[in-house]
Formats: sequence, C-alpha cells, structure tokens
Amino acid sequence: MATLACLFDLDGVLTATATIHAAAWQEMFDSYLKPRAQRLGTPFVAFDPATDYDTYVDGKSRAYGTASFLASRGIELPIGGPEDLAGAETITALGQAKNEILLRRIRHDGVQAYAGSVRYVRAVRKVGLLTAVVSSSANCTQILAAAGIAELFDIRIDGLSCQAPGLVEGLLDPFHRFDGGQV
Repeated sequence: MATLACLFDLDGVLTATATIHAAAWQEMFDSYLKPRAQRLGTPFVAFDPATDYDTYVDGKSRAYGTASFLASRGIELPIGGPEDLAGAETITALGQAKNEILLRRIRHDGVQAYAGSVRYVRAVRKVGLLTAVVSSSANCTQILAAAGIAELFDIRIDGLSCQAPGLVEGLLDPFHRFDGGQV
C-alpha cells in the first residue's frame, strides 16, 4: 500500500507554542493564586512555567490541567460550566481565562513555525501527498494562522473538530481514494 497522506503534530513539531502556553498558564494561575493567598493569609507560591507546566498541564485538556495543578497545591474547585463569568472560582472559569490570555498572546506575539518542519510539509505536498495537522488544542486554527502555515494542510484534526458530530466520517472524507477505497 502506498503512502497517501502525512499527519503532523502542531505543538512542538510544526510550531513553538509550548512557551506561549506555559506563559499563559503562568499568568492565569498567578493572577488567581496571588489574591487567594492574600485573602487566606497564606504564602503566595507562583506557578513555575518549567516544572509546573510539564508536570501538571502539558498535554492535558484545559480543565484537567487546571484541576491537576490546583490539586498539587491542595486546592479543589467545582468544575462549573460555560456560563461561568470571568473571576468565578471554578475550573471552567480559570480555563476560560487561560484561553483568553493565550489568544491575546498569539495575536500580540505571533507564533513561530519551525522552518525545517515547514520545508518538510511543503516537500510532502509537492510530491502529491495529502497533509493533516493534529492537535488537542481548540486554538489550532488561530495558531496555524498566526504561524502563517494554515494553507499547508488539507485537514485539521483538533480539539474542536474532535467534538463535532460525525467526526470519523467527516474527517476522513479528504483521505478517501478515488477508487472508492479508504486509506
């Protein structure tokens, strides 16, 4: 069987987003932890973007990463819901705050694409292979646009598309062979 398509991971393979994510997590957690420590009269211990990011949030959903880090500090909050307003003490509200910070940083600072990875994707496309970008991020579209590489991918499989009804059927359509078979 011939190779028909290549899949590329967004974070860490195509783009240097780990530092942007870590900075957004740090800004969100520190803006929550500092007033909480003052209110409770406890010492403020900042989020460490090196150790805390890797240990508690990297590679996890926003909600799970938020809960995981807070649990490491002995903090338990309710999950909440999408209607939670900014400043609510819920996992969902904190996760939404992190996402707003991330999107602001992406708009303001941009996203670096790895030149070697971009050359490889272009070479793959030049020989006629289909390309897909894969990410657990719900911000994949914004990251691709900020990095200037959105046009290089025939399909995007990300945190938003994975929630859509008909996921498998819809995502695989571009990869169907012309003879009616499937990849």
